[in-house]
Amino acid sequence: MHYEAYEPVIGLEIHVQLLTKTKLFSRSPNQFGSEPNTNIRFTDTAQPGSLPLLNKKAVELAVRLGLAIDAKIHLHSRFDRKSYFYPDSPRNYQITQSFKKILEGGAVVADVEGVTKEFQVESAHLEDDAGMLKHFGSFAGVDLNRAGVPLIEIVSMPCMRSPKEAVAYAQAIKSIMEYIDASDCNMEEGSLRIDVNISVRKKGETGLRPKVEIKNMNSFSNMQTALDYEIHRQIRLYEENPGVPFHEVMPNSTYRFDPVEQRTVLMRRKETAADYRYFPDPDLPPLVITQSFVDEVKKHLPELPHKRFIRYTEKLGLTPYSASVLIADKELCNAYEKAIHLVKNPVSLCNWLTVEFVGRLNEDKIHFMQSNIPIENVAYLVSMIENGVITGKIAKEIKDAMCLTKKHPQEIYDQNPDFKPMSDTKELEAIIKDVLNENPNSVIDYKNGIQKAFNSLVGQVMKKTKGKANPEVVNSLLLSTMEK
Repeated sequence: MHYEAYEPVIGLEIHVQLLTKTKLFSRSPNQFGSEPNTNIRFTDTAQPGSLPLLNKKAVELAVRLGLAIDAKIHLHSRFDRKSYFYPDSPRNYQITQSFKKILEGGAVVADVEGVTKEFQVESAHLEDDAGMLKHFGSFAGVDLNRAGVPLIEIVSMPCMRSPKEAVAYAQAIKSIMEYIDASDCNMEEGSLRIDVNISVRKKGETGLRPKVEIKNMNSFSNMQTALDYEIHRQIRLYEENPGVPFHEVMPNSTYRFDPVEQRTVLMRRKETAADYRYFPDPDLPPLVITQSFVDEVKKHLPELPHKRFIRYTEKLGLTPYSASVLIADKELCNAYEKAIHLVKNPVSLCNWLTVEFVGRLNEDKIHFMQSNIPIENVAYLVSMIENGVITGKIAKEIKDAMCLTKKHPQEIYDQNPDFKPMSDTKELEAIIKDVLNENPNSVIDYKNGIQKAFNSLVGQVMKKTKGKANPEVVNSLLLSTMEK
């Protein structure tokens, strides 16, 4: 197969549940995990005579997104009905924005394997969610708790050329929605769901071939696997059917991803807009917002993820990987922000937080923010190293004790005499002489210009002192002793 002769063309439709107290068109609670059919009122269940009333907070969150991605915010938009018949939609239509959407255009910046790329957004619009079908062997039940929950659907241009680009874009959208407090983006609870549109074409082609839509991707790893599979499947079909019209080889279709088989599975042939019979919703007036409302929302917009990434890498000196690890976890990143001014070296703080503490707590399946270890205590431990109070080795032992006991590092240090640094120079000099006598070849190698030999000697000394010697003092004494 000539896979290298093709390129994928990918666009995403990302559905994000908005973080409001109530639903989009009713006063029912917008709350996950309640008993089935308890968060419902007349409007949610389409009782005769019930009328929708728009949630102002949902509009504000949509405006926040528009500002965050530099989209055009339409001061006049409207709602439409999208007709479809399914048990989890009691109205037999969804209220959405098809013809005049609240947001148009915009761009999302993301880093893909160390390269910064900009992805174009086509539009974003408000709509309400459907309920859920729950299957119980031989029968199914309908839970309408989710019916009417506010969504914003963010539609990208078909501008991604690899599964990794698609994942990077989707993760960037997730971060933006979290940082502007528009959604919790909990993919396990369905707060963020992705429909993927994928086609392939020969490199050099400018037109688009028929696309396949993969519905309801709920994890980034599954999305990447599904795209990889679908790209190869489509290329194989085109290669096996040369000369056949594209729409016959690859008819527009809707697929789902089977995580067990690790492949896409056909659901149905693709509907067209005419199938949904869109028309303006007669129960809702046009949505009119003012520029002053937009300006007020803009005043309270926080620092956005990519701007924070630039600050971390260019001003604080973090590596792109470390910056990405922090920014991907909003709560952890905000904790780091609180502690930056408490240490001399923000890079050291990042390493201790993300590698030592998060890594250690992950072994117990505990998130740092639920560990009851104040970020100030982590910063204090880093400062103890920076001020020469303890060595890195001792700091790791104190860190382990902090994870177990949640005590302040100073308290742990004071209660353990083994953590006190070696202050007796004569004792250290004696240890250094022993190490030099035991490793004559390393001494010769160092004098011949091999730096690794010196590092090996330092390691031997630190081992004999159980990590309690100051590395700078060890280096100085080693050098002076070998020069005698």
